[in-house]
Amino acid sequence: MSKILRTLSGTGMPVGLLFFCASLAPSLLPRLPIVQGIQSGLLFAIGYGLGHFGLSVWRFMELTELWGNARRNTSVMLLLAIGTLAGFTLQRMVVWQNSIRELMEMPLIESAYPFTIVAVAVVTAVVLLAVVRGLIWLGQRVILQINRLLPRRISIVLGTFLVAVVVIVMTNDLVVKSALRAMDDMFATLDRVVDDGVLEPPEFASSLIRWDDIGRNGKLFLTNGPNRAEIAELTGRDAKEPVRVYAGYNTGETFENRAAIALQDLIRKGGFERSVLIVATVTGTGWLDPAGIEPVAYLHGGDLSIVTMQYSYLPSWLTLIVDPNRSRRAAKALFNAVYSHWTKLPKDQRPRLYLFGLSLGALGSEASSDLLDLLADPIQGAFWVGPPFASTAWTSLTANRQPSSPQWWPEYGDSSVVRFMTQNGFSVPDDRRWGPLRIVYLQHGSDPMSFFSPKLAFQSPDWLGQSRASDLSPYFQWFPVVSFVNVGFDVPMATTVPQGFGHTFTPAKYIDGWIAVTRPDVWSNEDTERLKTHFKDYEASPI
Repeated sequence: MSKILRTLSGTGMPVGLLFFCASLAPSLLPRLPIVQGIQSGLLFAIGYGLGHFGLSVWRFMELTELWGNARRNTSVMLLLAIGTLAGFTLQRMVVWQNSIRELMEMPLIESAYPFTIVAVAVVTAVVLLAVVRGLIWLGQRVILQINRLLPRRISIVLGTFLVAVVVIVMTNDLVVKSALRAMDDMFATLDRVVDDGVLEPPEFASSLIRWDDIGRNGKLFLTNGPNRAEIAELTGRDAKEPVRVYAGYNTGETFENRAAIALQDLIRKGGFERSVLIVATVTGTGWLDPAGIEPVAYLHGGDLSIVTMQYSYLPSWLTLIVDPNRSRRAAKALFNAVYSHWTKLPKDQRPRLYLFGLSLGALGSEASSDLLDLLADPIQGAFWVGPPFASTAWTSLTANRQPSSPQWWPEYGDSSVVRFMTQNGFSVPDDRRWGPLRIVYLQHGSDPMSFFSPKLAFQSPDWLGQSRASDLSPYFQWFPVVSFVNVGFDVPMATTVPQGFGHTFTPAKYIDGWIAVTRPDVWSNEDTERLKTHFKDYEASPI
């Protein structure tokens, strides 16, 4: 053991410990001890590697070493100082984590379980460093063999290249692809699950879409929405039966086939005879948040139709990594099919047309049409919720916002076309002039799906400026590389926090957004409060 310890880098260790300390600081969401341990171990390994690599480059350039002959004593003093800092940060974690939990109305913790964190971090760091050392040893052996035939410098370049290629290929084929296949099989199985009480509706006997081709979330969407009687009971007014069309993952071999079938089923059900038509883009798992889509039926007395189709069964964050363009292609195919038919109808005899998307659905929906192409015959609006960081339109709008407005609650132009809202409402007053086309984005300042960015590795984000979101910890500080990893770890945990924070959204804000976008003809403030009360106990499902 002592021999191994003597081989550790005197520069890498203190840098690694600094990264470990910074990893314990708060980010967007609260963390579980085991997740924190893995995260801290990874960051220690990254810091260690950067410190050791930096020293190697310094020596390669034959620069004078800063510590001179006192290097060992200085390293020991640095380790002691940073070790003390690590102890302080571990103790401080309770305050940091509770600063987030309190804002998100979560139970406070009495301990951050520092021993668990340290133990998991040590195991993680040791495994990672052992793997790296093994690769270095392998590279040295390969270089020595090549050096028997070729000059040393050529051998170093060629040997390093060969080892890198082999590692990448093996990692991709044996680790990444195997993991993706396993997750694909798991989520495909979940997609085929039929919940208790979910039965094929009688009207599906004449449907163009086979019930068995629709996944679990599609079946829930088609069977759980409010019917005519429920809408009339809540509103106290006559209502119509909403039209819902869902093309499953196995409906049609291509997105275009699937969209064409969905359109024909929409026509068959009389979807274009309603006053409001919503083209919705689902999340990665094929899910439409009931709290986001069901209130619209009440707002318009059931006089609406909703059409959507499934393009994946993987969670949004995983689909975003594997194939983010899948949602864009599917949304574009469906919109083009519906819009092409819609534009052929007399303007006074067709429904008002809106777009909707949540999470990866927002990314796809906002890319489904070019607003410039719609100038001759524009739609009426769009409601996009929790747009992921890869959303191009959202990124452009927030980047070109009014300079006086923060990124997490921006104002764009004169706010007559696009408006943003958070838990605190809209970023502009209600009496501000709206244009005929209304686009609303609903986002949370604590949502890693929206505010993660590769730039976090080397640049402090705008949303960490002086004006911060109300659900952001006051202790959150930006650190190079560390903040990138911390927020990256937050992404798959984005839906584990209470509604109204992270990547989960409350029915009340959905309702406010839909009222602003669709402008119900017969609706009062009392109706709004009644509808919000009706949905107040709704609990979101995983995206």
